[in-house]
Amino acid sequence: MEVLTADDILKVYRDDREFLKIAEKVFQGKRIDEEEALYLYERADLTALGHLAEWLNRKKNGSFAYFIVNRQINPTNVCMYQCDFCAFGVKRSDPKAYEMTLEEILRKVRETYEMGGREVHIVGGIPSNWPYEKYIEIVREVKKAFPDIVVKAWTAVEIHHMAKISGKSYEEVLKELMDAGLDAIPGGGAEIFSERVRRIIAPYKASARDYLEVHRTAHRLGIPTNATMLYGHVETLRERIEHLSELRKLQDETGGFQVFIPLAYWPEGTRLGGTRTSSVDDLKTIALSRIFLDNFDHIKAYWVTLGEKVAQIALNFGADDLDGTIEEERIVHSAGTKSAYGHSVDRLVNMIKKAGKVPVERDTFYNVVRIFS
Repeated sequence: MEVLTADDILKVYRDDREFLKIAEKVFQGKRIDEEEALYLYERADLTALGHLAEWLNRKKNGSFAYFIVNRQINPTNVCMYQCDFCAFGVKRSDPKAYEMTLEEILRKVRETYEMGGREVHIVGGIPSNWPYEKYIEIVREVKKAFPDIVVKAWTAVEIHHMAKISGKSYEEVLKELMDAGLDAIPGGGAEIFSERVRRIIAPYKASARDYLEVHRTAHRLGIPTNATMLYGHVETLRERIEHLSELRKLQDETGGFQVFIPLAYWPEGTRLGGTRTSSVDDLKTIALSRIFLDNFDHIKAYWVTLGEKVAQIALNFGADDLDGTIEEERIVHSAGTKSAYGHSVDRLVNMIKKAGKVPVERDTFYNVVRIFS
């Protein structure tokens, strides 16, 4: 998509007066409110939304589009919560159930390290039989064996569970994880903050308040975190915007979020069912996120849930990051995504170049490792 200047955008879309009013606020560096965000979601032309989001993205990130050499490790799919939207978590008695040994986890980390990986992203199910110490041990042993690897581990839901079974506070749990070698926290488990929605899709998991408090505590301790939103199931557009608003408020307070990641819902194999989000919805969600979350530096087009083609287009709709090589993500693949299990650096570089952006390999903290001309 052609990159337009602010003046061009105002000229091209002059027939939509409400859009022009919102766009002028954005160009002046002013924050849009929830009602204006809802208008953009429901009424704005898709290309208009894309041009406005990409104008903002270019202001923040220039023509850079980031990726990281990393690996996702899912130590177990056994989960006590059995949420209706999830096709990954199973009971221990299920024939598909698995629990990796520490040796298996370390072998996968070694493979990542030997291919130049900079990060391991460790998340999984929540088994009722795992003791608190096991979560700490996994982080400690990975970091001890590979001190140069960044350990991004355990979602806020897992950390809430760790606090619950140990009787410790979030701060105590996070400090023990930090002492063991934790470097960052992923954003999973947010789903949608609406309590109405959570009662339907995940009634037993940590609440929205719990999720936000874990991240608030992490930020206070100096642990950077990511943020997500699972969209496309039973939530309304207003509930999506309310979710973004809660993230924006916390970011105003702490500044500890590194990136926002909209996660498209995949229904295959879930008890909740439903249909896959459309490409239009995906691109609108990316663009709206970029416009509304003015205090976030980065918006990720997660190729695993979006698919390669939509992720490429999203790099011109306000997103500046594709995530990374990942290798063997299992959670979304359980719900039917057809995206490949892992991408090489060359493939990610090619995807970014074909989107008209400059590929930049980064580390977990968005420090530039190398720029591909």
